[in-house]
Amino acid sequence: MRIHPALVVALVLAGVGAPAAAQTDPLALRYAQTGSTWRSVFSMPMRVAVKQGYFAKHGLKFTMVPIEAGAEESLVALKEDKADVAHVATSFLITAAMLRGADTVAIAGEFNNPIYTLVAKPWYRSIPELKGRRIGMADMSGAVSLATLALFEKHGLKKQDLNIRVIEGTSARFSCLTKDDCEAVPLGQPQDFYAERQGFRILGATNEAVPEFAYTVTAARRQWAESNKEALVRYVRAMRDAFVYIRDPASRANLVLWMEEWWKSSEESANSTLDLFFKPEKNVLPMAGEINMKGVEQVMRFLVEGGVVKAPLPSAESFVDLRYLREGLAR
Repeated sequence: MRIHPALVVALVLAGVGAPAAAQTDPLALRYAQTGSTWRSVFSMPMRVAVKQGYFAKHGLKFTMVPIEAGAEESLVALKEDKADVAHVATSFLITAAMLRGADTVAIAGEFNNPIYTLVAKPWYRSIPELKGRRIGMADMSGAVSLATLALFEKHGLKKQDLNIRVIEGTSARFSCLTKDDCEAVPLGQPQDFYAERQGFRILGATNEAVPEFAYTVTAARRQWAESNKEALVRYVRAMRDAFVYIRDPASRANLVLWMEEWWKSSEESANSTLDLFFKPEKNVLPMAGEINMKGVEQVMRFLVEGGVVKAPLPSAESFVDLRYLREGLAR
């Protein structure tokens, strides 16, 4: 589901962000997100929605449910009814459905094409030099590692050419790099810019090898979603407001200040991160929370090519329920 930028602007100018009269009674909504995500740029849309009061504006009594274990634990929180919706990597959502029969579906997009940079010790000047070296990677069934492996393959190295150590979270991988336990790691923002200022070398970025995929989504159990449609519609509207705010050039100064507060980014790193996303536009963030269905299909190809799941897979629509987005973005 794609939303044209001009449509987003038109919707905002028409005042679609104003809560409807029917939203006078707040609806409770519990949202699960891992600590590693909260400490990274991938929490930006959620942080902005909280900071700007968009959930309250749209009639939600919003509660964060912190998850300090691995990324897949967000799906466990949904299954065990500890959360209503969760920030989930699309790859984990698909594998949970395919391998464990989970009834979880994506109801909104959060990040489309993340830009993870491969950061190495300063004496490495090219990716092929990393053959046989210790590489800190995320969960090997996740999109970060699958995209990073695609970057390695583009430069002639296959998975078996690497000495891989699985380390969850950008902050933990950065620590592995600085403590001499890893020769190179994929990092998100702002840690990659910080590492570069410390003298480490950026050798490439995942978007060079994988131009389009759906990285993270907001997910919910299908049965819960069908019984709580209004809460999800309100959630979609709150997140739409957050995405529009982030993309508004007039918000730039505030975003930089908040990034310094949230992640201890320098002003330079904060501006570099925003430039990386939007100059030129790299489709890192949705326009209004839409789900990139071609991007979901790319994740499915990743999983098959990486041997995580076996073909044939069902259609991408099997893992997504667009009804809440359609209603939420319609007015």
